[in-house]
Order: sequence, then C-alpha cells, then structure tokens
Amino acid sequence: MTKTLPHDADLMSAASHSTFLRSADLPAIAARIAATVSGPASSDVDVNSRFPVETFEALASERMLSVLVPQDLGGLGARIGDVALAVEAIGEHCASSAMVYAMHQIQVASLARHGRSAWARNFLARVASEQLLLASATTEKGIGGDVRSSSCAVEQTGDRFELIKDAPVISYGKFANAVLVTARRTPDSPPNDQVLVAVPIEDGTLDQQSTWNALGFRGTCSDGFVLTGTGDISQILSDPYDVISAHTMLPTSHVLWASVWLGIANSAVDTARTYVRKDARKNPGTTSPVAVHLAGLVGMLDQFRALVRSSTADYEAALDDPEQLTSMGFALRMNSLKVSASTLVVEVVSRALTICGIAGYLEDSPLSLGRRLRDAHGAALMVNNDRILGANAQMLLVHKGDK
Repeated sequence: MTKTLPHDADLMSAASHSTFLRSADLPAIAARIAATVSGPASSDVDVNSRFPVETFEALASERMLSVLVPQDLGGLGARIGDVALAVEAIGEHCASSAMVYAMHQIQVASLARHGRSAWARNFLARVASEQLLLASATTEKGIGGDVRSSSCAVEQTGDRFELIKDAPVISYGKFANAVLVTARRTPDSPPNDQVLVAVPIEDGTLDQQSTWNALGFRGTCSDGFVLTGTGDISQILSDPYDVISAHTMLPTSHVLWASVWLGIANSAVDTARTYVRKDARKNPGTTSPVAVHLAGLVGMLDQFRALVRSSTADYEAALDDPEQLTSMGFALRMNSLKVSASTLVVEVVSRALTICGIAGYLEDSPLSLGRRLRDAHGAALMVNNDRILGANAQMLLVHKGDK
C-alpha cells in the first residue's frame, strides 16, 4: 500500500473526521465495509491467496487504521472493546481481512503504549495522517514459534542500529508500511533479553524466501522474508519486550484473535440457521432433528460470545494497572481465552457443517462452509495451543489462585 504525504488541507479534513468519529461507531463502520466490500471479495481473496486490497482501501478511507492512535496524535484513542467488535464484524465476512486488521491493531497498540520517544510519537502521527499499515516479525528461523526468544540482535553504532531478521512468516509483509521486529538487545544479550524495533519499509529491505499457500487465512499473505533494517536508536521502543508482551501484545493478540474467530463462528451459525429455515418451510408444523441441533449450536455460540466479551472487559479493566497486567492470574486467563476460543471456533463450524450437510460441504454451494472451516483450523496454530498450555502448566505450579 503505497502512501504519500498528505497536503495540509487533507490533514485538516482528517482531523475534522476524527473529531466526529466516536469509538462506539467502529463496529457499525466495520460491519458496513465488511458487508459491501470484504464479503463480495472474500472468495477471490481465498482462491487466489491474495491480499484483500479493497478492504484496506475502504478501512483507510474511514480512518479505521488509526483508531488506537492517541487523539493528540490524530487518532481516535478508541476502546479495545470497540476495536474487538469491529474485528468480529469483519470476521463474519472475510476472516483474512479481519486477521490482518487485528494484527495491525496489535502493532499500533504496542507502539502507542510503549513507544515514548519523539520518533515513536511522530511515527504514530504518520500512521494517523497517512493511514499506514503495520506488520510484525516475531518468529524466527531456528527459534520456531517461541516469540519470547530471538537470535536476531540489534547492532548499535553510535546513534544508529542495524538488524537482520530471518523470519519464516511476516504476514502481509509486502503490503505493510512498517514492521515491528523482535530482537536481542545486543549481540551479547541472552535470547530472552529482547526489544521491539519499529522499521519503516523505507528504512529496510525485505528479501522474500517463501510464499504462503496455506489451508486457511490465505489472504494474510504470510510469506517468509529476511528483513534488514537500519535506523535511529529512538526506533527501539522504550520498554523491554517482556513488558510489551505482558502488558499489551499478548492480551491484545488474544482478545482480537478471539474476536476474529467469533466472527467466523457467527457466520457459520447464520449459515446453519438459513439452512434450518429452508428445511422448516418444506415441512411446516414439525420440528426437524436439524432444528434441535441448531438450538444446541446457538447455545454454544452464546457461550463463546460470553467468553470473548468477558475477557475483553477483563483486559479493559486491567489496562492502566501494571500490577494486574503482569499477574499470573491475568496471564492464565488471557492464555485460556486463546486456547478455548481457538477450540470453540472449530467445534462451532464443524457442528454447523453437520447441520447443513452436503449443502455446507460443496464448495460451489451458497451455503458452503469450506472456507470457514479451513480458516477455523488455523486458530490453534497461531502460537500453538500446546505451547500455551505448557506455559499455563508451569504457572499453575506456583499460582495460588489470587489475581
């Protein structure tokens, strides 16, 4: 997504737009874009494993890429709960679009909450004025999915730095305007002494190493790259990565990812409901077995929604409480949200498929659930559930059941 610096008149118009946009408006705006833009393009995005360009042009036109940027920097300073609802609304129509939007907002939140240098503040203002798209590089060859460990290191010379990250996955890397990169603080630092570095694409290079031809979430275009970045040391976020992860990146990821998966589940249940209604019109006055199954499925969806809503409220309540954000109880709850939500989405879509039968199984059917099921199975692999359960098991050995 190529961006140019806006004219003063454009900045004034953008500022005026932000003045009238409210956090509570986000779900409705997202739902409109999802229904009119993301949904119609979703099949082509999936079949061709292409980036949902039209969705992000529409989101940028509504200044939806800067909703978590603070108001004094031209953003909206939105509530995370409203962003989660927006992600969910997009997920009902195109899970790839929703996942990219969620991952972008995770990076914006991290930069906004932990980048206190003048460079970081100015760059956030650019995110708002230019509607920049942010990606992340946290995984690394030789490290696997352990995002709390890096072999890549920041090499500092005076006030400048250089880093080289061999990342097997940088989602939508070719379309992002900047990448937030995890790295060891220095070449002599241990693997878990990490920092987070913001690398605008104009200050780096992306040498593509692999392509993304996956079962689901095909529109995220999660190719592999060797990323080389240079810049000023003020591009290194102010807090160490363990703080950024605990306070912002981990809980924001789990809340927004779960919202993507809830959107997929909503869509699957709506499809099953459509099928049952058609079936009921064929046999008026009787309650078919599929209607009974639908009743049970709707109950499961309600439990899924309650889990996501309560976990989001839990995070919102803890946002300004560092002690709570770093507590074992909070980490356990956020980790459990990820595991439970990624399991529930597969169960909900699978049950919806059972209700719809062959109509849901056929790829060319208007009730097809194939894409939703393929996307749903990706949820458990985004930071593997076994890794998260292993971390929870270690914490439970010492956790006393308090906050």
